[in-house]
Amino acid sequence: MRYIETLRDGDRITGIYLCKYKQAALTKNGKSYENVILQDKTGTIDSKVWEPNSPGIGDFEAMDYVEIAGDVVSYQGALQLSIKRSRKAMDGSYDPKDYVPVSEKDIEEMYRELLGFISGLKDPYLKRLAASFFVEDQEFTGRFKFHSAAKNVHHGFVGGLLEHTLSVVKLCDYYCKAYPVLNKDLLITAAIFHDIGKLDELAAFPANDYTDDGQLLGHIVMGCEAVGARIRTISGFPPKLASELKHCILAHHGELEFGSPKKPALVEAVALNFADNTDAKLQTMTEAFKAAGNNDDWLGYNRLFESNIRKTSK
Repeated sequence: MRYIETLRDGDRITGIYLCKYKQAALTKNGKSYENVILQDKTGTIDSKVWEPNSPGIGDFEAMDYVEIAGDVVSYQGALQLSIKRSRKAMDGSYDPKDYVPVSEKDIEEMYRELLGFISGLKDPYLKRLAASFFVEDQEFTGRFKFHSAAKNVHHGFVGGLLEHTLSVVKLCDYYCKAYPVLNKDLLITAAIFHDIGKLDELAAFPANDYTDDGQLLGHIVMGCEAVGARIRTISGFPPKLASELKHCILAHHGELEFGSPKKPALVEAVALNFADNTDAKLQTMTEAFKAAGNNDDWLGYNRLFESNIRKTSK
């Protein structure tokens, strides 16, 4: 089996891949074909079944493990796989761990570093709140370590939510040193909690797709609700502090059109929005460059940046 990150234009491949997505479509002249997205632990590749009624094309659906043969081509600056043969893989012929992308960083080491920021909190109520999730709630910690931070934009891998959260916390820690106006305990706690709603917005791997509540409510609202519910179990938690923390979570996307129910009204909410946006965009660039392999040319339009992008010249 060839891992997706090693594929290059002109390759002819055979192997077993996870079908993340499949949908019938029509060409401009009315000919039927199928859009497919295949995945392994190194990434995904856009794929096409141009002859869906061919005898070599067996039935398979999304979330099936599929044995395929096909040709890799370059289309509009990205690789695409033309599937020539396919059939559902037999149980036991694949290892599911080969199909789940995982953070390149050590998950337990990242988690210990995150716990270090929690132990450094001075406000007793914020420290108690954070510990109730990240130290005492074993079911929560197991899910948090395993979960992704997105379906496909950035940090869409096992450990992605933890990696993104820790990066945001570190950026916020720097902001606190550079800008004394910031309430460090409030900002660090908000950074730790800002994306916990993604545990319920996205299903766990291998699906890593939006849940019904994710579609209807979104991670910002669900994260705020989870924090609010836990705060109510902590006797004497200051109401104003609770509101300020929840505001930072609600405003961390910065703009209403980006999904935030509120725009930042506190300096800590502004800082959290900048940290979240910085890590998301730089990671998106990093992942785009990695997917491009040795391609140092322009990579095509990226909707997040609303621009054609490429690597910096060496």
